[in-house]
Amino acid sequence: MCALGITVAQVAAQAGQQQAPSQSASTETAQPAAAPAFDRGKVFNLQQVMQAGAAAGGAPDPQIAAALRAVSAARVRQNIEKLASFVNRNTNGSRYPELAQKGVGVVAAREWIRSQFEEYSKACGGCLEVKEDKFTAQPGNTPEGRAQAGTTTPPAANPNPNARTPLPRIDEPTELVNVYAIMRGSDPEQARRIYVVSGHYDSFFNNAGNGAANSGRNMLNVNDPAPGANDDASGTAVSLECARVLSRHKFPATIVFLTVAGEEQGLIGSRHFAQMAKQENWDVAAMLNNDIVGGNRTPGQEARQNPHRVRVFSEGIPFTATPAEIRTIRQNGYENDSSSRQLARYIRDTASTYRLALSNGSFAPLLVWRPDRFGRGGDHTPFNEQGYAAVRFTEYREDFNHQHQMPRTQDGIEYGDLPKFVDFDYVANVARVNAATLAALATAPAAPGNVRYPIGGLGNETTIAWDEPAGANAISYEVVWRDTTAPYWERALDVGNATRVTVDLSKDNVVFGVRARDARGHRSPVVVPRAERRPPAAPAAE
Repeated sequence: MCALGITVAQVAAQAGQQQAPSQSASTETAQPAAAPAFDRGKVFNLQQVMQAGAAAGGAPDPQIAAALRAVSAARVRQNIEKLASFVNRNTNGSRYPELAQKGVGVVAAREWIRSQFEEYSKACGGCLEVKEDKFTAQPGNTPEGRAQAGTTTPPAANPNPNARTPLPRIDEPTELVNVYAIMRGSDPEQARRIYVVSGHYDSFFNNAGNGAANSGRNMLNVNDPAPGANDDASGTAVSLECARVLSRHKFPATIVFLTVAGEEQGLIGSRHFAQMAKQENWDVAAMLNNDIVGGNRTPGQEARQNPHRVRVFSEGIPFTATPAEIRTIRQNGYENDSSSRQLARYIRDTASTYRLALSNGSFAPLLVWRPDRFGRGGDHTPFNEQGYAAVRFTEYREDFNHQHQMPRTQDGIEYGDLPKFVDFDYVANVARVNAATLAALATAPAAPGNVRYPIGGLGNETTIAWDEPAGANAISYEVVWRDTTAPYWERALDVGNATRVTVDLSKDNVVFGVRARDARGHRSPVVVPRAERRPPAAPAAE
């Protein structure tokens, strides 16, 4: 019907050119123009759709594979043992200069971390900008302190009049420093995109075997041993090792190697950093948080630990989603398609692509569809709070006898987060997965923008349109899809350089996505389409 209307209009226009309109015709009311035909873009028929290939990533990039081979379990071990040697890295320790003078405590630890970044930068000719994000953390029992820890709600009153008031994890204004290194992207157009890898370098213990009544005071203890080898010298070692091996190469986009403090006091360091990034309009395209990635080696627990898997947690409903956006997510069945979930899938695909570079070829991420472990949080959470895609890496099975425990032997059980319980080969493999992901993301083109189902595309075929990403150069695109019950992308259709396509497959039955691909096969993360909205109607003329 639409095409017929256009034909009639064209015939009328031609007739008007051959014969001048009469006086009476000029006074007739003009008829509204027929709506243009729906633009289907580049069309792919059912046979082409059925021939689509698997959605898995392409061949390994030799530069990235070389970087992964440079990851050293021996270097990881040195870094973890060095961090544990600072005895106690409690964030509150920065108020006690005598600790740093003795070469122990959180200040000595952060100065050593800075020296490592500077050493890596010297080796690569100054390719790293080593920086500090320094601020004052307020006591946790003040409104300012609660806000820094992510809550403005005072603790509920305890109905027991004899109950003790819980001690804050920071009891006085305390200097807190996040230490990081920036490797700027080599492509001026792509360098605005930023990828962050992080671990927290602070430690503490809340259990010294002397009863729960002292647990709050133990959290302020800056002298007794809190080696924190697994939690989280292991994650800090991952960030350091990624900086060491990736700084030997150049990537189009920017990578930030971050180590934060104040995690044990309520994610204070990472929250400050994420807020700074948002205020300064950083384009943080992905954040990888590594916390407790030591691969526990407790004797007798070998059968329960899986040395070939590292868990990757990601949020489903975005933290920043508004009530209206949540309704749309539910209506469209996108509960499993946040940008963080797409990042998790990208990590899984990248690990598969570079599996031959991993120790024994069988180490892989285990994706967990949950923001973090049940009822818990980590340094990726503040990045989610700012709307960034962020995930958490954590070992397959935690041992709580070696977490937040003062080292001791009690009732025949050895407690304490000691280096001897860390599997350094496991941590090296976690570093390889992180490094591979960072390098792949920083090498690939940016993801397509404004991916949408255009207005008027109702039917059993599916039309998808998108915008070319900024700085795009000689890139093509793939439309990917999976069954609505499938966790991972299953099929990929190469659509060339088109930015509007129609495929003979109904969006009612599958979940669609679009990703960009450069000439060498590097792929961006997937973006799922949103329904295009009609613009609001113009106000009626008066």
